[in-house]
Amino acid sequence: MLADLSPLIAATTQWLTRAYPAGGGALDGALLEAQARQAVTVAAWLRYPTPMDVALVGVAGPGGSARLDWITGTGEAPTPGEYAWRTWVDEVVASWAACLLADPELAHSAVAALTGSHHTTGSPVAFRRLLTPDDPDRRAAALLRHPDLLAPVAALHHAGLLTTLEPGQSLTA
Repeated sequence: MLADLSPLIAATTQWLTRAYPAGGGALDGALLEAQARQAVTVAAWLRYPTPMDVALVGVAGPGGSARLDWITGTGEAPTPGEYAWRTWVDEVVASWAACLLADPELAHSAVAALTGSHHTTGSPVAFRRLLTPDDPDRRAAALLRHPDLLAPVAALHHAGLLTTLEPGQSLTA
């Protein structure tokens, strides 16, 4: 069983950064990854709000990237070395992360909804690159934050994200 969501977050972040790569060098790649990781982390914490949810996804698995690969046109069969990490990609989390990256207001609402959840207890959590990207962040993530390019992935589970963020939904159970 998973004690945390780190394998799911790492794989889904990797999928997003490969599907919507940075155009520049190593710094742009690092800035892109930081933004994708923050969006994926928020999405994963919303999707799996309790320790029981985290444990269940550890047992059942998140589903993999096959449908996402097909939607984005990268549906070729993964190499044996890529197959393992791609099984840890969570389609819903990737979709929700795409929604957050494309819509700053939604990203702020999502981060606010995490207040008081078990994921945010302890040390303070900041999502600056997701919530207030500066010019280098925006340049590095031009594809990753482009609403039209993200639309096919974001549309998959947008309604579920909105439902999760409705007033009265509890993430602290």
